[in-house]
Amino acid sequence: MGDLSDDEASEKASDERRAMHQDSDSKPAVKKKRKQPTECFLTQPEEKQENTVKAKRRKKKKISDILEKSAPKPGVPKDLQNLLSQHFGTKRSVIEMEELKLSDSCFLPANDLTHSFSSYLKEICPKWAKLRKNHKETKSVVMLVICSSALRSLELIKSMTAFKGDCRVLKLFAKHIKIKEQITMLEKGIFHIGVGTPGRIKALVQQDGLCLNSTKYMILDWNWRDQKLRRMMDIPEIKKETIDLLEMSIIKLCREGSVKLGLF
Repeated sequence: MGDLSDDEASEKASDERRAMHQDSDSKPAVKKKRKQPTECFLTQPEEKQENTVKAKRRKKKKISDILEKSAPKPGVPKDLQNLLSQHFGTKRSVIEMEELKLSDSCFLPANDLTHSFSSYLKEICPKWAKLRKNHKETKSVVMLVICSSALRSLELIKSMTAFKGDCRVLKLFAKHIKIKEQITMLEKGIFHIGVGTPGRIKALVQQDGLCLNSTKYMILDWNWRDQKLRRMMDIPEIKKETIDLLEMSIIKLCREGSVKLGLF
């Protein structure tokens, strides 16, 4: 082939430069396309983590859901001792914890879920007639029954008819009854059984309206469940008041042998 003219040579050189420019310009575009998948990959774990958190929140179970699936299991002395250990374990020294321990001899036979309230009381207190007859002290009761509410207290009072006979029962809860009225009744009359909530009973003891030195039996309404399937120790405020009452004087009296604990 012959030599190119000056115009043709100039045009060819210009074409080569344009081709080189196009190649160099296209390289950043290729790099951008490669970065794009990387950006998508980084956002995926965040979305997954957020979805996982939401799923966990939805799966959080209420105590009533857990209790609904659990089979009824009668309370035993070990349950109460474990409860005390868990409550005071991080707050008390080893020596102080020893003073809160209750031996099996401190407990009455526990309800095996076959008893009515009256039949249970008859079993744990066969000499009730004699105890009732000998009780002459004011400001005290022979038996204390602790439960979660005023309504439950009334139910228990009705269900102990076959056991109590003609002994006097005092309602020891706050609903519709002023504490001063209860203190006056305890000062003037002789009562054999007190049935109520731990908060009101604790307040009566603190105000010297109720003396526990004559008390022989303390029954906890341990196994009964309310409409939300909670037992008394599943309700935080009732649990705290009950433990406070136990710590205040009952544990000491149990260790001395003058009071026996029963889990109904």
